[in-house]
Amino acid sequence: MKVIRAKTAGFCFGVKRAVNTVYEEVEKGVGPIYTYGPIIHNEEVVHDLEKKGVSVLNSPEELETVTKGTVIIRSHGVSRDIYEIIEKNGLHLVDATCPFVLKIHNIVQKESEAGKNIIIIGNGNHPEVEGIKGWCSTEAFVLESEKEAENFSYNGEKKLCVVSQTTFNYKKFNNLVEILEKKGYDIHVLNTICNATEERQTEARRIAKEVDAMIVIGGRQSSNTQKLFEICKQECENTYYIQTLDDLDVHSLQSVSCVGITAGASTPNNIIEEVQNNV
Repeated sequence: MKVIRAKTAGFCFGVKRAVNTVYEEVEKGVGPIYTYGPIIHNEEVVHDLEKKGVSVLNSPEELETVTKGTVIIRSHGVSRDIYEIIEKNGLHLVDATCPFVLKIHNIVQKESEAGKNIIIIGNGNHPEVEGIKGWCSTEAFVLESEKEAENFSYNGEKKLCVVSQTTFNYKKFNNLVEILEKKGYDIHVLNTICNATEERQTEARRIAKEVDAMIVIGGRQSSNTQKLFEICKQECENTYYIQTLDDLDVHSLQSVSCVGITAGASTPNNIIEEVQNNV
């Protein structure tokens, strides 16, 4: 069987930086250590860190109870109020927010302070989007689907600034922007999808067109992995979404002559290699 592995599969710059940051703090041996939210959306990595004594804080209420130690901000970023709680409680802050996400925080803070309302194209329940909203001082709207964009109605006097979740589907982002522009609103559009996401999606689409089966590896909560699966499924009906090799029915690939493999930005290289070596 021929196996085509995407060159862009696995940790992106921001995720690798965040994960390394936590392990570096662990090696210092100064506890306790917390991450605000899972450092990345990969259960294998989070479980390994838990074994090393790193605890996950899942809400502002949990954070409020912490009176000493180090709090590491996850790669997805957080809202401004989380920083304020950390400072108020006198905790040591280590910021592992992806630089691409921090750029969006700065954009929406600046644009909202200039009097614009913000449209965030992305998943409203995703921690990255929740964090972005937390830096808007004016009203923020979240749109994820073409239907939501079609139904969006805005009668306000303020101008609109449009940004995107870093891992959003590039093609879908452009479609939603086109729908908004046709409504005649005074909007300023900033494509804040990171380059790594665009490259990963483009390569996944190309490979999926060429193979008999496609394997997408990543955590179930990983937004960028979900987008990769959607893209590959459009091009290759025989597409599998797995977290580890244990999730894959290898026997179902016996009649396949060519299989493609890609992985989300939060998927460790050892998991990708294990799948590649066993298909």
